[in-house]
Amino acid sequence: MTLIPPGADAIVVGSGPNGMAAAVRLAQAGHAVTVVEAQSTIGGAARSAQLTLPGFIHDVGAAILPLGAASPFFRHLPLARRGLEWVHPEAPLAHPLDEGPPAMLYRSVEATAAGLGADHNVYQRVMGPFARNWEAVSEELLAPFRISRHPLLMTRFVLYGLRPATHLAARFRTEQGRALIAGLAAHSFLPLDRRPSAAFALTLGMLAHGVGWPFPRGGTQCFTDALVSYFQSLGGQVIPNTTVRSLDDLPASRATLYDVTPRQMLCIANDRFPGSYRLQLDRYRYGPGVFKLDYALDGPIPWKAPECALAGTVHLGGTFEEVAESERAVWQGRVAERPFVLLAQQSLFDSTRAPDGKQTVWAYCHVPNGYTVDLTDRIEAQIERFAPGFRDRILARHVMSPADLQRRDANLVGGDINGGVQDLFQQYTRPTLRLEPYVTPLKGVYLCSSSTPPGGGVHGMCGYFAAQSALRRSL
Repeated sequence: MTLIPPGADAIVVGSGPNGMAAAVRLAQAGHAVTVVEAQSTIGGAARSAQLTLPGFIHDVGAAILPLGAASPFFRHLPLARRGLEWVHPEAPLAHPLDEGPPAMLYRSVEATAAGLGADHNVYQRVMGPFARNWEAVSEELLAPFRISRHPLLMTRFVLYGLRPATHLAARFRTEQGRALIAGLAAHSFLPLDRRPSAAFALTLGMLAHGVGWPFPRGGTQCFTDALVSYFQSLGGQVIPNTTVRSLDDLPASRATLYDVTPRQMLCIANDRFPGSYRLQLDRYRYGPGVFKLDYALDGPIPWKAPECALAGTVHLGGTFEEVAESERAVWQGRVAERPFVLLAQQSLFDSTRAPDGKQTVWAYCHVPNGYTVDLTDRIEAQIERFAPGFRDRILARHVMSPADLQRRDANLVGGDINGGVQDLFQQYTRPTLRLEPYVTPLKGVYLCSSSTPPGGGVHGMCGYFAAQSALRRSL
């Protein structure tokens, strides 16, 4: 373990987006802050690497970052001056079908609605008010539970969102409209007949119109590097290759913030928490995992529907019913023969990702937590279904099972990239039911990971609010 020098007012354990957000907020307040990271590279699940062949840059974890662009904290930081450049594909999302044109999600609500035929009016009626007020809605959603500052707008969101996606999809008549809702809602990792899966569809659709679904030029690592550079400009220190296994591994400081999940926190605290708090952390529910593939290709994906080449992200799952079956299967401990696949093709819009004429592809499907079956063939069959000839363009592939993901980042327990189930109960009671969920019973010890509100995603707000708690109580 690397020696951690004493003298910091605050120490942050873990350099994922939430850990770095906490560190930046504390440094902005004038405090001396040290970040320690177990891995050799900074970023947690927000990293990039040459996973397949030399010259092919792949995002190890997070790839498409609408929440990073929309974050009430990150979007006000001077990250552009630190090298961050957002890439915006012409369309944030495409969802191809076996028959007929794909569902296309464009930045414009009107253009998206126009492609949905008979669902033109219903899409504008449902999504338009949220898209026009995306900043206000984002600030409400990306916060702990509190009295709403926009009660009328959020009442409308609750009426639509705190329902299963099946209810929202029932408003749509076309296969394209229903499929679009299915793919958006499936980001919740919930069965589509469970609350509040509709809220995820509304949120991601709203962000597509409000800020797009951009990604950093050069890879997600460039987002992290810009954040670290800004933190260091404030006097912050980052120490990699340093695993914290106990509270005693750290020098004395006024506040310590842990970007870890309940499982890691229990190990680090080593029975120092009161029994009731330990029990709540021990009962914390982790969600489904992911099985992830990265590809180096000898050319673009040969989509049957050419419109798919306009989108940075492509949802491969077919109809609403097929996507719903795929997500239901995961909660039943199995994977559908035709799993819902989330695919990103960043190199079509970012030439820094691959050598000339070549392409990279990032793809995953949802699986039961800790799933051990190799799903390469099923994922490739889904891609081939909508892009015949895809396999012929594969130069190399890199496979990451849930266990592989957890080895790269201990927070990804069983491959869970959301830091725990985000259902109606655990969304705002994560990791325990407390007025300030970031505060632990130990003086000066805080949790700042995605296992606290508002949950998963590269938005940094868990870290920001944990830092605010530390500033009020310890610094």
